[in-house]
Amino acid sequence: MKRTQGVFVKGYTTIRVKGKFPEFFLNRCVDKGIVVWNVKKIDESTCEANVKLEDVSRLKKLRYKTPYKVHFHSRIGMPFLFQAVWKRKPLLIGFLFCLALIFILSNMVWGIDVEGVTPEIEHKIEESLSNYGVKKGAWKLSLDSPSEMQQKLLNDVPELLWIGITEKGTTYHLQGVEKTIVEKEEAKGPQHLVAKKKGTIVYMYIEKGEPKVEINDVVKPGDMLVSGLIGREEEQKSVRAEGEVIADTWYTSELSVPLEAEYQVLTGEEEKRYFLNLFNVAIPIWGFKEPDYTIKHVEKKEHDVHFFSWRFPVTLSTKNIHEQESYKEQRSVSEAVKEGIQQAKQELMNKLPIDSKIISEKILHQQKENGKVKLILYFKVHENIVTSYPITQGD
Repeated sequence: MKRTQGVFVKGYTTIRVKGKFPEFFLNRCVDKGIVVWNVKKIDESTCEANVKLEDVSRLKKLRYKTPYKVHFHSRIGMPFLFQAVWKRKPLLIGFLFCLALIFILSNMVWGIDVEGVTPEIEHKIEESLSNYGVKKGAWKLSLDSPSEMQQKLLNDVPELLWIGITEKGTTYHLQGVEKTIVEKEEAKGPQHLVAKKKGTIVYMYIEKGEPKVEINDVVKPGDMLVSGLIGREEEQKSVRAEGEVIADTWYTSELSVPLEAEYQVLTGEEEKRYFLNLFNVAIPIWGFKEPDYTIKHVEKKEHDVHFFSWRFPVTLSTKNIHEQESYKEQRSVSEAVKEGIQQAKQELMNKLPIDSKIISEKILHQQKENGKVKLILYFKVHENIVTSYPITQGD
């Protein structure tokens, strides 16, 4: 059984041996190491059997020395199948060309549908997608994955609260949800405006209510800024005080800035490797050698492969390997101080209300120690310090 395994791949033929006692010829073939199987007796002078294609030449030489006649009845296996197809080369080439064309067209973008947003937002989404290379006729295997596109769109189109991207055949379907500005429901009762932190008032804009402070007044948390009680005491009326009170507020920040900065910079050298992923096994199909970069930055992308709407059970992944170089920069003390101030400003602005503004900064303490500059910084900020305080019947 083992001697006949894989015979279809290598090919075999069915022979008919004619002569007196044809079994003797087949026995002689076996003695010479020629594999013979499925032997059948057709009549008294004819036997039929299967012989490997690779043994045919030896069988012919053996027949020359015998009175037997050998006829080749049928040819079976891949070599004969390939030979038959190769005789029809134009048909084969046309068939392969059609398959390649269908494969290419099945992996291109032919439609982009955007739903759930206004025409203005839809136009912004389509413009952003075009910048990413996502447009009709684009080769899908070179594009970002839907999850990466979603994240980019959320960053580039601030009006979007959420967006989902599904890939159906050659079409991308996008379902978006816009951000809605939910106005805070006004309290039914009146209110005062009080200070939420210490500061020196520099500007006031009062829409409703009676101001209780003036410019340059110093206030502390809980001080009344604008009263919701207006009019004379005997005719006093409660209203919802509204307005802004901008004050100077102060913040301190402590940080250390190294005098030596290290950067990773791409040199521009890049190698690409392509893999077919089958059953969690990555089979390289292009770019077999890993580049010998000292420092590498690797980007991996994985794409589904389609034929019409059917997704192949394999995926194509690309691995972009960039060369990086490490640079060390020696800063002066003044450069380190400047960098520290910018860093502290950015951190402070992330904590402040969006309409706040840093007016000035001052270095309270500066010390060079162990290759670092230690700083204590003082910032003056203009910010709205009001917070509401409801008016109760006892007020």
